[in-house]
Order: sequence, then structure tokens, then C-alpha cells
Amino acid sequence: MQHFTLAYLAEYLGAELVFSEHEEDSNNANVLEITRIATLESAQSGQISFLANKKYRKQLETTQASAVILTQADAKYYTGNKLVLADPYVAYAKLAQLMDTTPKSASGIHSSAVIHADAIVSESASIGANAVIEVGAIIGDDCQIGPGCFIGRNAKLGSNCKIWANATIYHEVVLGDNCIIHANAVIGSDGFGFANEQGKWIKIPQLGSVVLGSNVEIGASTTVDRGALGDTEIHSNVIIDNQCQIAHNVVIGQGTAMAACSVIAGSSKIGQYCQIAGLCGINGHIEVCDKVILTGMAMVISSITEPGVYSSGIPHSKNRDWRKQMTHLRHIGDMNKKIKELEKLSASLVKVE
Repeated sequence: MQHFTLAYLAEYLGAELVFSEHEEDSNNANVLEITRIATLESAQSGQISFLANKKYRKQLETTQASAVILTQADAKYYTGNKLVLADPYVAYAKLAQLMDTTPKSASGIHSSAVIHADAIVSESASIGANAVIEVGAIIGDDCQIGPGCFIGRNAKLGSNCKIWANATIYHEVVLGDNCIIHANAVIGSDGFGFANEQGKWIKIPQLGSVVLGSNVEIGASTTVDRGALGDTEIHSNVIIDNQCQIAHNVVIGQGTAMAACSVIAGSSKIGQYCQIAGLCGINGHIEVCDKVILTGMAMVISSITEPGVYSSGIPHSKNRDWRKQMTHLRHIGDMNKKIKELEKLSASLVKVE
């Protein structure tokens, strides 16, 4: 188990360390060791917590944490040991990295791994059981390829990539440095390309590939299709959650985040630093500019040209209320027609007067 003193954690985070107002706690703070992070509600002695949402401020009165990370504005509400800084949530992220106990996806080269003689695998890379590395593939320094993974012909992985179990990287796909691909994700499968000839679907081979920048994370069971002619591009520092679908020739700009179960149809371009919430649908062949936020279940059917927050999902309501609303919705056309008739009648009456 890891142990960190409060003084070390304060220095690591660049935080101000303020000792407890209780003398006995303050005397122990210099030697107090922290072993893990926990929520305010569940934290025990020897653990550190954080307050990033004011709705949990009441829990400061009852938390058993040995220290809490707070903003200057919230520090006055807590009398125990505290680390004070501008953004407790970012501090939490950095501490989670420091205390991370997640194992490697692979360690060493397993005897059951199948590695083509013409693949180039760094001496510092690790390949798990039953993984397959095809001809021409390049695996960079310190990469971890988990059990059951498939790395296709001429695929290229930069340094320090971590590929979890059973992920599939198709032929010609390129990953930058420090990418994380979670279990069962598929990178480079065929885009949905077909031509119809008198009722018969003619498959269009997808001749492009997928190119990921550096520090990209792709969630479990997410699929990123290869381009039809050019490449599908996911730029650096993009994070994509589980069970998302990225269609062929999509381009996602740097720093964009996409939550679970959202989908982007083919040939659309998403700008930089966008935030796409869960269950969003983005139409094909459109553009979304930089710094757009889509709230949950938003349906984007045309290009967005101005930064801002956009919504279209319908919040839940009681079933009987929803049924009434849907009944009214079905009659909107008739209502609109009657309103126009009344407007015409009103206008004619004004003229007569």
C-alpha cells in the first residue's frame, strides 16, 4: 500500500496546507500518512477527500477524512486538515494518477502471443496471451498489448500506448503516443459504404484508414470506422467514452470529449474543445465549430457555426403528463392552421373598423 504525507501531497499539487484547528489533530498532521482517496461520505482516517461540488458541502461536517482538498471559498466551512487550491477536481485527477494501482494490460511477451517475423516490436513493449501482431505492424516503446488483442497488417502504434484485452486495431491504423484503447474497442473497421443497384447492395471497400493523435483515449466497445477514401481522424487529447460510434471520414478536433452511446455519422467534422454528452446523435456531412457543448440526447441535423450550448432532448415527465403532451403534439398542425385563420380574421376586422 502506498503512503504519502500531507506535506508531500501539498507540494505535489501546489496547494496550501492548512492544519486542523484542533490542536491534537494539528500535532499529528506532520506525520500523518495518506493511503487513498475517497468521497467525503465514505472517507476514513488515513484517507483524503475533496469538495468539487457545493451541494456536498454539508458533508464536510461529518466526513471522517484525515484531510480535504478545497477551494479558498470553501475552506472556511471545514476545520480539519485541508489542502487549499483553485480547482479541487483537477487536484483529485492528479492524485488519482499518483495513487493509481491499475495493473498493466500486459507484462513481458507471453509465449502464446503470435508475432509475425516482419513485425517491428520494441524491446520494451509487452504482449499478452493470445495476442496477434500481423506483418508490417510497428509497436512503439513501452506499449502494452493486452490478451487477445489483434494488431493488423502495417498498423503503427506510437510509444507508451496501452491496449486492453480483446481490442482490435485493423490494418494501416495509426496511433500516436500515450493512447489508451479499452477492452473490445474496434479501430479501423469498415465504414457503412454501399451502393444500390436495382435493389442489390454493392459493397464499397473502405480504402482509407484511421489516424489517432497522441493522448487519445477510446472507451470499451467503441467503434471507429476507417475512411472510405481519406482517413478518419481523431486529433490529440480527444477522449471518447464507452459504446460510441464514429463513422467513416469523421474528423474530431483536438481536446474534444464525447460521452457514452453518442454517435457521429459519416464525413462530419467536429471542432476543437467540444463537449458531447451521452446519447447524442450527429448527422453526416455537417460541421460543428469549436467550443460547442451538446447536452444529453441532443440531435444535430445541421451544421453549428457558433460556439455555445445546444440541446434538443426531452426531459422525462410522469407518464400520464407525457401522454397528454404527445396528444397535444399530434394536433400542432391543426392548431397552427386555426391560429393563422384567426390572425386573418383579426386583420380583416381591424380593416373594417
